Amino acid sequence: MKVLIIGGTRFLGKALVAEALKKGHEVTLFNRGTNKEIFPEVEHLIGDRDGDLSLLKNRKWDVAIDTCGFAPHQIKKAAAVLGDNIEYYTYISSISVYKDWIPYNISEDYLLQSMPKDKLKAVKEGSISPYEYYGALKVLCEAEAEKHWPGRVLHIRAGQLVGPFDYTDRLPYWVQRVAQGGKIIVPGSPNRLVQLIDIKDLATWVFNMAETRKAGTFNVTGPDYELTMAELLNTCKAVTNSDAEFVWADEQFVLEHKIQPWTEMPLWIPEHFSLEGEKEPWKGSFRISIEKAVAAGLSFSPLEDTIHDVYQWEKDRQDTERRAGISRDKEQELLKTWFQKESSETS
Repeated sequence: MKVLIIGGTRFLGKALVAEALKKGHEVTLFNRGTNKEIFPEVEHLIGDRDGDLSLLKNRKWDVAIDTCGFAPHQIKKAAAVLGDNIEYYTYISSISVYKDWIPYNISEDYLLQSMPKDKLKAVKEGSISPYEYYGALKVLCEAEAEKHWPGRVLHIRAGQLVGPFDYTDRLPYWVQRVAQGGKIIVPGSPNRLVQLIDIKDLATWVFNMAETRKAGTFNVTGPDYELTMAELLNTCKAVTNSDAEFVWADEQFVLEHKIQPWTEMPLWIPEHFSLEGEKEPWKGSFRISIEKAVAAGLSFSPLEDTIHDVYQWEKDRQDTERRAGISRDKEQELLKTWFQKESSETS
């Protein structure tokens, strides 16, 4: 196939390009040229999707994959240029489209987010960051894509993507921290569930779907069994040959000490305490239904392989700034307080 990838040089995009080349497809990348030195064997079109898209005019591709559409005006602008010059469009959306993650087994027909029209206008004008209304904007992007390519869009509502080059640092934080060893504080129960998907597995499935032009909306995360946080961390421990010792602190203690879920403690959303502005805990956060995608052929690499890939990448990382995770000093202080609490309760 002739494949156009909008993006393609950062994280998921790298995996998509690698998979396309492995399958023998002809790839064109359209992006701002930040990492234009990678994939020298493919065609690079340098441009900004918010600016001039003329390089895409009068070109035909079988498949277009959009990895970085954050607002509907971006989809509309791309559609005005591409139109029927593409047969099939894949849009990387997010499970953040849902109104909340309160119930278990949220499926693709669950309630979606919305946003005021004045805020949408502000996003288009650039006075509000699209990340402020990330989920609601993804909803509008899906609708915009369907408007231009009805019945020819694969909407991928992705969960936590993991693998090398993961700039979110959510799984990398845990891999690196476990590799360092020692006592590690972890919020919540060892049996709390977690969902994530290897970008290589997602890329493989994307092209399998594209080759048969299968459209529709799919939740895409994993794995296809109940993965606990304890299993995830013990796998990190085995892969990194670490002496780590996990200290499981109850959620109330962690929250009382002003530790932020998801950012300071990645892959943790409280199961028993409500988030700000919510009446109920988001207990369904890591219980998103993926039955539809699995029925459509989504499959998963062994967890050990994914952790190994992230660990090898971690060893070679040049940047030291972390976008997620608690500092070692703050963690040590928290551990000290936790053990003092435990000691006083047992004495």
